[in-house]
Order: sequence, then structure tokens, then C-alpha cells
Amino acid sequence: MSLLAVDEALAQILKGVRPLGSEEVPLSSAGGRVLSGPLRAQRAQPPFAASAMDGYAVRAADIAEVPATLKVIGEAPAGHGFSARVGRASAVRIFTGAPMPKGTDTVVMQENTVAGKDTVTVLETARPGNFVRNAGLDFKKGETLLPGFTVMGARQIGLAAAMNHARVAVVRRPSVALLATGDELVDPGAAPRDDQIISSNTLAIAAMIARYGGEPLDLGIIPDKAARIEKAIERAAGVDVLVTIGGASVGDHDLVQAAMEKSGVKIGFWKIAMRPGKPLMFGRRGNQRVIGLPGNPVSAMVCTRLFILPLIARMTGNTCSFDPVTAVLGSGMGANDQRQDYVRATLARGDQGQLVATPFPKQDSSMQRVFAAADCLIIRPPHAPASEAGERVQVLLLDF
Repeated sequence: MSLLAVDEALAQILKGVRPLGSEEVPLSSAGGRVLSGPLRAQRAQPPFAASAMDGYAVRAADIAEVPATLKVIGEAPAGHGFSARVGRASAVRIFTGAPMPKGTDTVVMQENTVAGKDTVTVLETARPGNFVRNAGLDFKKGETLLPGFTVMGARQIGLAAAMNHARVAVVRRPSVALLATGDELVDPGAAPRDDQIISSNTLAIAAMIARYGGEPLDLGIIPDKAARIEKAIERAAGVDVLVTIGGASVGDHDLVQAAMEKSGVKIGFWKIAMRPGKPLMFGRRGNQRVIGLPGNPVSAMVCTRLFILPLIARMTGNTCSFDPVTAVLGSGMGANDQRQDYVRATLARGDQGQLVATPFPKQDSSMQRVFAAADCLIIRPPHAPASEAGERVQVLLLDF
């Protein structure tokens, strides 16, 4: 089987993927979720003409000439409107956010007045509407303020609350089962044998999936036994995405592909022209997407960034961009071979404000320390010629 180009592999993985169904959640739990439909205001904001200042609500006609002494007939704190109508030469002590009393049309700030026992003397004139927030100034009832597939951040949650929504309809999170294979793996905190290593991929990939809106489900570490792998794959039959980690190559102990096929997974491809991450597998079982990641930690996380995160975003309706940005090289790079290379690099601002990507000298796919220190991946197309410092390159940001 020939190596598949990265763009072609991603297109196959995303083909036919649509946002999942809708569910309703409390607004307090909607952070990071994606609206499944537009959200309309259930109330105007403000719902009444309100004072924008501490001072006195008056009729502008009564203070056309100053100084003007008015009778204070009451007060209106926020949340407690003054119910009576205000007549000629009268005023109401008012506070920010309180409803404008009937008959008044302007607010005089308290700094421009002198208070008496039952009177107030206004020292400056004010036009109608001065320091008054009209009803519906921010938005009106029935207006669509948040379109469908909006990602709910803090500002959007605040707006939805002001619109009087206690619950919102959001796209269901895709369930993503993670299944690591390998006799050499043990969980963090365990006591490994001399011939074993600590499993780190599942935790790292689960964190990436959760950050972008998926619900990771850890199926644990499965030993290199065909029957056990098949059973684990069957346990994941009801999830939206099944991700296996390790065992996706063709060695004697790489049993995942055969187990997938035996469990009804139709394999689409299992080799990609990229580095790191060549032995990536993709298949489908009904509506379920199945992705087999390589076992090397950096390979697994790079493949997650390239293929799984866009898949989750498509399933949630999240329109965030995974596109590369332009930078310049901080140091030269040699010519590339036939595989698209994703080179770990630091990112900084140059003297003229441009992004400068400087590759690490060592790029082994097992080196997590380098990956953790990287800010981006420099994309090196197949057969790219040698590049000098200062040349433009495309980079993928690492924001997880």
C-alpha cells in the first residue's frame, strides 16, 4: 500500500462528519460547549429606561434655567423603582441602574447639585436623555444575539444570562474511547520491570481531546494478546470515536489491525507520508470513526493534533481554525525526503515583530521533553529543498 498524503488522509477522516445531536445543559455548565442553534433574547436589556448615574431624576424643562431648586419627593435605589409620577418642579433621588420614574426624562449627577433638607438645587442644565439608558439599549426581546455553533466562552455565557437563559441547547460532546496496547506499558506510579516503560500517551491525548470538546474514556492498557484486544474493541462499540494507541504497524506483535477487522472495522488506510506518525490507521465501523495511533509519544500527539482534534471539532460544530500560520526560520534546515515533516520548534518574536520558528536539533519521536518545550511544528513539505535562516515557513501552533 502506497503512502497517503496528509491532506488526503484528513479528508478521508472528515468525510461525511456532521455535528452530533443536541442536548440541554445548565448555563453554568456551558463553558466551552457549542450552541446547537441560535439563542434569542427572552427579555430586553435594559428592560426599562434606567439611570446611568447616581443623582436626581428630573424633568429637563424644570432645569432649563439654573440654579433651579426642586422638591425631592422620594428615592429610587436599584431594584426599587419609584412608583408615583413626578410632576413639575419635583425630583427623585436616583441611583445607577434604577428605573426612571414616570414623568422624568433626564438625570442630573449629584456632583452638579446641592442637597437641602427636602430639596435639591441643580447647578447645571441637562438635556432630555442625559445619563439615561433607554429600554432595549443593549438588545431587544426576541433578537438573535448568539448564532448557532457559537463556542460558549465567559463573554457568551454572560450575554446568555443577561438574555434570561438558565439552560442552553448545545451540541453533544463526542465520546472518544482510548485503548493503549503493549506488554511494555505500565501506568504512571506503578513499579515497572526493567524492560517496561511508563504509559504517557493516554493521559496526554485525553487532555487534548477534553480541551477541544470531546469526552475521553480510558479503556486502560491492553496486553499484546489478540483476544484481549478484540474484547476491548468490542467494549467501545457504542462510542463515537475509538482511538487505539500502539500496535498499528505490521510487526509480529502488532495485533491491532487484525483485531479491528475481526470486530467489523473497515480499514481505510494505515500508512501516511508524514514524519513523525507514518503508521497511522483509519477505519469505520458503522458511524464510528476508528483511528489507530502509533505508539511513539510524539508521533501519537502530532497525529492527534493533525487528525483527531479536527475530527472532534467537526463533530461538535466548533469552527476554530487548525490552519498553519507564517513564520521565518531561526536557523537553517536540510532538504526533506518524500514524507511531510513536522519539526518541533520554539516560537518567538523577531526585531520587526515577525514570528521566528527555531527547530530543535534533535527530533526523535520518543523525545517528549522536546515536544513539551516546543511552541509549534514547522511543516516541511515532501522534497522541500534546504532552507536558510530567515526563509518563510508554515507552522502549526501547539496550544494544548
